[in-house]
This record gives sequence, C-alpha cells and structure tokens, in this order.
Amino acid sequence: MLTNRLAGMVVEPVRFSRQLLCSTVLLLLGLISVANSQDRRPPANLPDAQPSSAEFQTGFEPVDIVMRTSLFFPNLATNTRSLSVADKFKLFARSSISGSAVLGSLAGAGVAQAADSPEGYGQGGEGYAKRFGSIMARGASGQFFGNFVLASALHQDPRFFLSPTNDFRRAARYSVRRVFITRNDAGQKVTNWSGLLGPLLGEGLANAYMPSDAQTVGHTFARYGTDIGVQAGSNVLRQYWPTIVKALHLPRQEPTSRVPAPSRPSGETPPKH
Repeated sequence: MLTNRLAGMVVEPVRFSRQLLCSTVLLLLGLISVANSQDRRPPANLPDAQPSSAEFQTGFEPVDIVMRTSLFFPNLATNTRSLSVADKFKLFARSSISGSAVLGSLAGAGVAQAADSPEGYGQGGEGYAKRFGSIMARGASGQFFGNFVLASALHQDPRFFLSPTNDFRRAARYSVRRVFITRNDAGQKVTNWSGLLGPLLGEGLANAYMPSDAQTVGHTFARYGTDIGVQAGSNVLRQYWPTIVKALHLPRQEPTSRVPAPSRPSGETPPKH
C-alpha cells in the first residue's frame, strides 16, 4: 500500500508536467499561427512597450530608449543604435525580472518539481520555491555575464533584431541562427560569444548554491544545453511577439517621440520608433 502511494506521488506530477508542457507548446503554436495570419510586414513598434509619457521623457536619450522597450522581452531591439555599457547593464537588469523570465521560471520550476530535480531541494511548496529561485538566479547570472560583462568586453550587441519576414520556416531558421550569430557594436555580424558563454558562466556560478547532486560537470552542461535550447525556442516567440500582442488586441502605447535609426545590415529589421 505504501509503495503504491509513493508511486502515485511520482506519477501524478510527471503527468502534470507533461500536460503543462503539451499545453504550453500548443498555446505557443496557436499564438504563432494567429500572428502568421496577420500582416506579414514587420510591426512598426513594440505593442507592449512601457508608456513614453512626459514623466519618462528625461532628456537623457539612453534612458528614454530603454523606457520604450518591451516589458515581456526587453532584449527586442527598438533601433539600430549601438548600446553603451550603461545600456547593456540596464538590459541585463530588465531582462532578469522580465515577464518572460518570471513565467519561464515558474514553468521550469514546475517541470523540475515533477522530475524531482535536483533531489536536494525536496518536494512540496518549499521545494518548488527553491527551484523557482534557483532558475531565476541562474537566469540573472547568465544575463549578467552575457548581456553586460561579455557584451561590453567584446563590444557585442545582445539584443534580438527581428527578421524582415514572418514566414515561419525562415523566421525559425533565423531565430536559431541568432543564438550563434549576433551583431557587434558596429553593426557587423559576429559569433555570439557573449550569448553562448554567458549562460555557461551562469550555470558554473550556480554550483556555488545548488545542491551537491547538481554540481557535477555533467549536470552543469546538461543545464547549459537546456538554456541554449530554451534560448532558441524563445527567439522564435520573440520574432512573433509584437505581432502576437497586436493580434490579441492588448493595450498598445505609442512613443511620443521617434528615435532616428541609421542604415541597418541586410536581413535585420528592428521595429521602428
């Protein structure tokens, strides 16, 4: 009897995690399908941007630009101007607590809870809270190293620039390539060392506070591989995000002023402001 109860405690969370994963995938495919049926021209700006009312017009242009970024995906490019070191720090900070980071961590903690990974966190509400906090901390560390430290040192642009096409196959290929290829501050295509090494350094740092059973080299690189896969998948959602928000008729806030953008390399079209 006790064995059956224990087996049920394991099976039920696994079933729940599978249902959650399937539901999430179906939801994302549905949203992309809706977005793909809309106008195929790149959207003019980010529909979920913060309001750029007078209280946000500071007169300091980098701050004004940041205040017009997406709340859910702050690393969506709104112009082709290069970012300063201060801008990259703000991008790291905003990305660490963005809507996508919080929701992704909530879902990831649920899947990890069902799989009882890492085992050292245990089960119940306390175990879930530890897993959620761990995923948030690992994400923030990866953002710190990737979007700020390495991006500044290597003069790379950590933002995601929209593809000029919303054709799903082309957009998906482009989104995956963006994991490995990015722009430097001069607008040239370069290997995305900051985006590739940032998560790895973040996962290495996580071994300082994660349970001992998760501190092995194998577990570290397994988490890193998951991070890269999630980044590729979320890039697809980033590509369609402005169109999705517009298609769902969510509140749209226009900037009060436009930021002139210099000529851009072919194949990259940021939303215009």
